[in-house]
Amino acid sequence: MPVRRLLACAALVTATIVVLSAAPILNEPLTGRQVFPTTNWWNLDTSHAPVDPRSAQLIGWISGRTTSNPSAIRRLHPDFGPPPYGFPYVVVGSDQIRVPLTFVDYGDESDAGAPSLPGYPIPDQAQTQPHYIEGDVPGGGTSGDRHLLIIDRDRWLLYESFATRWNTANGRWEAGSGAVFDLGANGRRPEGWTSADAAGLAIFPGLVRYDEVFGPNEITHAFRVTTRDSNGHVWPASHTAGSNPSAPPMGARLRLKASRDISGFAPEVQKIFRAMKRYGLIVADNGSDMYISGTMDARWNNDVLNPAFAALTADDFEVIQLGWTPASTLSAPSNVRVIR
Repeated sequence: MPVRRLLACAALVTATIVVLSAAPILNEPLTGRQVFPTTNWWNLDTSHAPVDPRSAQLIGWISGRTTSNPSAIRRLHPDFGPPPYGFPYVVVGSDQIRVPLTFVDYGDESDAGAPSLPGYPIPDQAQTQPHYIEGDVPGGGTSGDRHLLIIDRDRWLLYESFATRWNTANGRWEAGSGAVFDLGANGRRPEGWTSADAAGLAIFPGLVRYDEVFGPNEITHAFRVTTRDSNGHVWPASHTAGSNPSAPPMGARLRLKASRDISGFAPEVQKIFRAMKRYGLIVADNGSDMYISGTMDARWNNDVLNPAFAALTADDFEVIQLGWTPASTLSAPSNVRVIR
């Protein structure tokens, strides 16, 4: 075969390999990858953190108890499961083409891309296929929170956007807000800024993930939780989305009490609940009380998860000291105030 033809064939094979390696992967396990440093707020062991003086009052409000209905109590709920429940995420390579993302609500608090890397690496498949955007509607649709979570596995960057949709009429991607996080650093959003989440935090590191729950190791991070309202924010949150004086602030941490017996639950559920005892829950958005965020994954069995989570109530938790952080690892900024 002529040399020129051999070279052409070799080039074709190489090009094919590049295309295959660039394919986005939904819910790719991140085995062995540390999501944010161990000193990051999502990864802090809170098992010995002090309880906040207002813990009982805040838990009482979260529980929904009132003088007219003192027995009311909010139960935990897994805000995840098979499609359409939970947050999907997609993992791409560094060769994924980045496209502009137009912000229609919080443009002045959003990232146009990573430093020196404008745009978001949104796969073309997200325009026409489900499972890419929260809500499970191809292209995002026009209702719901429509979060889009993308991880660049090579650069170890996390791209997140809120109210994401493909605008067919304008031929462009739009979002209410967006943020890019370096998963190898402890970068916090500028004070007062949102992210793709109301608290200004990253979403992905606070999700209950299938690969972690059914993997061999313990879960070593906190989970994202919502409450029906909020009051200001405390570290590590950077953004305020409510001013109800009875509610907890964004960034508040709830911890499953060490005394709560979890031995009767399925092994995978015990693993989730052990993480709640050690790392706790971080209030990250306004929503349904005690809804715990996790990934959209067809392998979840809600017939197991729903009754197990419902067996825990708000009263099984305590609020640790607002704005708490170990002095030996991170320092909370002095300009973060608790609004009481």
